Amino acid sequence: MLTPDDSPVHGRVDSEGRLVMADPALADLHARAGGERGGPLAVPQLATLARLARRLAIPVSRAVIAADGEEDLDLWVRARPEGGEVALAIAGWKHRLAAPPIEAPSATRDYDFIRADADWTWEADATLRLVALSAEGMTAIAADGAASALGEALTRLFVLEEGEEGGGPPLLDALARHDGFDEQIVTLRGTERRFRLAGVALLDPLGRMMGFRGGGFALDLAALPAVVPSAQNDDSKTAVRTDEAKTAFARRLDSALRTPLNRIVATAEQIREQDEGPLRSDYNGYAGDIANAGRHLLGLIDDLVDLEAVERDDLTVGPESLDLADLARRASGLLSVRAHDKDMRIEQPDLAQTMPAIGDFKRVLQVLVNLIGNAVHYGPEGSTVRVSVEQRGGGVAAAIVADQGRGVAPADAERVFEKFERLGAHEPGTGLGLYISRRLARAMRGDIAIESGAGEGARFVFTLPAA
Repeated sequence: MLTPDDSPVHGRVDSEGRLVMADPALADLHARAGGERGGPLAVPQLATLARLARRLAIPVSRAVIAADGEEDLDLWVRARPEGGEVALAIAGWKHRLAAPPIEAPSATRDYDFIRADADWTWEADATLRLVALSAEGMTAIAADGAASALGEALTRLFVLEEGEEGGGPPLLDALARHDGFDEQIVTLRGTERRFRLAGVALLDPLGRMMGFRGGGFALDLAALPAVVPSAQNDDSKTAVRTDEAKTAFARRLDSALRTPLNRIVATAEQIREQDEGPLRSDYNGYAGDIANAGRHLLGLIDDLVDLEAVERDDLTVGPESLDLADLARRASGLLSVRAHDKDMRIEQPDLAQTMPAIGDFKRVLQVLVNLIGNAVHYGPEGSTVRVSVEQRGGGVAAAIVADQGRGVAPADAERVFEKFERLGAHEPGTGLGLYISRRLARAMRGDIAIESGAGEGARFVFTLPAA
């Protein structure tokens, strides 16, 4: 087995992820990991860093632990983009006995604690593109009339500060480790507003990185801007006052309930995890029930805030060109953990498939998450949810979500889209999800319809104008 001296070991990875040049120690490690000469880099941790550096177009340096037979290998790796390739410089090379696997802390519980104290919440996919942002976050980030932050990469929205001990930005370190982070200080580009970001990693059942869910914390008063209403003409003052009253009510409802509910959920999860010592099994169950009830009420608040937004006369969406197949894959990935909990599988569009359409990135993702989430919720354990896209006549792009549940009877095909409607007295939920989703689809010049009957499984078709 080759071992280097104190000088760095160098290598080069091309745009296809192939190790095209390597010093002997790296070539030896690559071969022991099953790689072939000139083939894809076979050490996953090094390959991940190379992809990250290429995608972000900045040098990335961090500590890495790579498996090497029965041992772990401690490395310090610097990955630097150079044209279409990535240059690797690797130091350290210290072998030690492999550590036993350690169970990761509950991401749900960690997020509950973050959410309880955060000024606003956010969610990003594996490419760090924002896919969800609370109303408070939208106000904080877009307070100066900036374009919507949804769909933008965090690295484009913010300048990321490096960690305290001279390492890379904590967010990027966490992305490479597939782990959470707590102390990422950022500055909103073009402003002096500074925030602290914290987040938990979202992993699929195979441990692959799906993104982050976290909170934002204002570090100064400038990061909590006041909302200044725009001027209105005399003819619209009455309607504006009505809309402002509705918005003010939703804002008061949100602020009055969300913070205490977040703290209730976080405290219940802390009790359930038995951090302070053993707990009677029935008390542990009570704590779980409290946490689940709190999350249900938080979901109700989200629905009511969305309801207020979609029923405004001035509801607008930002039409843009998007890939409906890509968004279907993103939404499927966000729900993969929930499906795994029911031993279900989500079939999603092939990675090579595209479906150009016109819509609002945030709202399209919101609709798809609702439809796929319903399919997972109502589908039987061990079943499959199929998500597909297709081009239809008349310049229409469609996303189809089909489950293997009990389906919807033709007589109820329109009723399920009514406000507060549930098809059974004991059905969970608020009865708002499909109502809100159809309103959003129609605001984007699309629609949602059901193409199945009772006993056939539900098949929802979400259409948008084709690009």
